[in-house]
Amino acid sequence: MSNTARANILARLREPQRPECGFSERDYLSRYDWDTAERVKRFTERMVAVRAEVHHTTADTWLDVVSQVCAAKGLNNLLVSPATVLGKQIHAQADRFPALKTYDQPIENWKQELFYGVDAAFTGTTGGIAETGTLIVMPSADEPRLMSLVPPVHIAVLEVDKLYTTFAEAVQVQGWVQAGMPTNALLISGPSKSADIEQTLAYGVHGPKELVVVLVE
Repeated sequence: MSNTARANILARLREPQRPECGFSERDYLSRYDWDTAERVKRFTERMVAVRAEVHHTTADTWLDVVSQVCAAKGLNNLLVSPATVLGKQIHAQADRFPALKTYDQPIENWKQELFYGVDAAFTGTTGGIAETGTLIVMPSADEPRLMSLVPPVHIAVLEVDKLYTTFAEAVQVQGWVQAGMPTNALLISGPSKSADIEQTLAYGVHGPKELVVVLVE
C-alpha cells in the first residue's frame, strides 16, 4: 500500500462521526403510494422471482390450499404447532393433512428426526414487506426458530392486512422501537440460497429448499 493511500485511509478514520439521529427524526414513511392491491402484486412478483410459491386465498379457504400443497408435494409429514391459532385449525382437521408432528421436546432429544425425518413445517408470520418480497417471522416457544430454518419445505401464512410497503413502515406500525427491538426476528425472502466464488446460485444449502407463502386476503 502506498503512503498516499495509507494517509487517505487514516484521514477518513479521523473524520468526525456522524451525529446521532433518533428514529423519530427519520423519514420512515414509504416513498411509494401503494394500495393493498399493489402491495400484493409487488410482494408476489418479488417472491416468485426468487423461486418461492405464492398462493392467494381467503380466510375460508386457506386450509384447503395448505392441504392441496401438501398433497401436491407428496409430503409424508408436517411439523405444525397445536398451540397457535392457525395450528389448532390444522390439528382439528388432521385427517386432511399428512401425519402431523409437533415440536414438543428439547432440540437435543430429537435433533436427528428434525433434521432428517421432517418433510415440511408450517408457521404463521407477523408481517410481510412488499418492496423486497419478505416475510417477517417472530419465533416463539410455540413455533421455535428451527421450524422455519431446518425442514426442506416451509409453508407460511401471511395475512394481507399485515403486508407493509417497506421494512421501515413495518417497524413503525408494529411498534418495534417503542416495545424494544426484537432479538430473534427472521426476515425471509424466498427459499434458502447461497453462491460460491463463481457466483453459481444454489438453493437449500443452509435451510429450506422450498418456501410456500399462503397469502390470505
